Amino acid sequence: MARYFLPNRVHGLAGLLAWLPLAGCVTSGGLAPQARLERPANLVATRSLSGAPLSPASWPADTWWTRFGDPQLDRLVAEGLAASPTLKEAEARTGEAVAAASGADAARFAHVDGGASSLRELFPGHSLIPPPYGGTWSTLNELSASLSWDIDFWGKSRAAYEAALGEARAAALDARAARLTLAASIAHTYVALERDYLQLDVAQALLAEREQIYALTLQRNAAGIDSRLELKQAESALPDARERITQLQEDIGLTRDALAALLGAGPDRGLDIGRPALAMTAGVEIPSRLPAELLGRRPDILALRWRIEATRRGIERAQAEFYPDVNLSALAGLQSLGTGPFAVAANREVGAEAAITLPIFDAGERRADLSARDAEYDLAVERYDQALDDAMREVVDQLVSFRSVAEQRAEQREGLATAQDAYDLALLRYREGLGNYLQVLTTQTQLLAQRSLDADLRARAWDVSIDLARALGGGLAAD
Repeated sequence: MARYFLPNRVHGLAGLLAWLPLAGCVTSGGLAPQARLERPANLVATRSLSGAPLSPASWPADTWWTRFGDPQLDRLVAEGLAASPTLKEAEARTGEAVAAASGADAARFAHVDGGASSLRELFPGHSLIPPPYGGTWSTLNELSASLSWDIDFWGKSRAAYEAALGEARAAALDARAARLTLAASIAHTYVALERDYLQLDVAQALLAEREQIYALTLQRNAAGIDSRLELKQAESALPDARERITQLQEDIGLTRDALAALLGAGPDRGLDIGRPALAMTAGVEIPSRLPAELLGRRPDILALRWRIEATRRGIERAQAEFYPDVNLSALAGLQSLGTGPFAVAANREVGAEAAITLPIFDAGERRADLSARDAEYDLAVERYDQALDDAMREVVDQLVSFRSVAEQRAEQREGLATAQDAYDLALLRYREGLGNYLQVLTTQTQLLAQRSLDADLRARAWDVSIDLARALGGGLAAD
């Protein structure tokens, strides 16, 4: 026999629809987000980019670090991207978000469950179970299948699914941004290692020169040209040079340890890292469609854009909470008491139910939830707008730095050549007995400063190139 259950004795579709006007007791009137998305056209950088070489093909490649021409760096980045705990954590978050989206998607459809049971029970003699079963042991067998479906009239379930999907896409882009950050960190640390080696070259050259000067001063002292004062000055300069070498060797060891940590490996991995062999960076080019396409090239900005979409869907879900929920359920199966035949028509059980839930009074709970979703949207939009400003500023900053480094290197090359000539001349005069130790020491100090500056500027040029690749999205495809 078919059975139909309707809540509160409201029978038939007409009875359900008669309750719909009561849903107006809880409304979302007056609630709406306040923030507005900033258009990319507002990011004007025409004058800031004026004079920069523009090229439609100057977006960095996905493996942008290979342009430094150092196979060891290529291996280190590949190793870090494959084994870093930071990336594995980001990938796990992506998997979690995808699973949540799958769960939200599944909630939109009808669910069917089946069950079977067999209960052996002593029924009371005076109860709902009449004789001959009352007061005796008997078996209750049941086999059933049930269906339940929350009909998504107002799009609440779909909005929840699309919000979860937006979060999953944002999580995937977060993982891509983490990949870019890790690659840039490895490259920057590798450049720091090269800088340490370049400075070590300067320190070792300085020590060799000071040892040469000390030997020369010994000869001059023996010949009566220089006093013990000049001899002691030349001798006291040696420990300082050796100390500088020891300090730089420490820096190299610490930088190797830092690289090993970025790779997700132990300190012993750093011992196997040799001296870098980075090629000099070429001239910089800026994409010709920079403001328009940058939004689609930066994983962090795209992640924020998907989170805006997710919060917008969250607003739709919260708005749908103000409307009635309609649920359909059905049951079909077999049930028998005793040991008689089970799979017979007389034991069939069939039922259907339509239920409606109306929001009549909730003390402001739904309005508070919608207001919170509106605030989340406003916050997401403001973060996105700020990220747009920061993205354009980072690109322009790297362009400014690149120009400055190029100008500084041109001036430094001239200064280095002049300082080298001055030192060579002072050393020659000192060797010939025409100059004094103070002249040699003064010109050597100037030469040391220029050599050290040369190492710093070379490293700075590599760092700017890395930062520019990161600011331009690190090779993320526009689609």
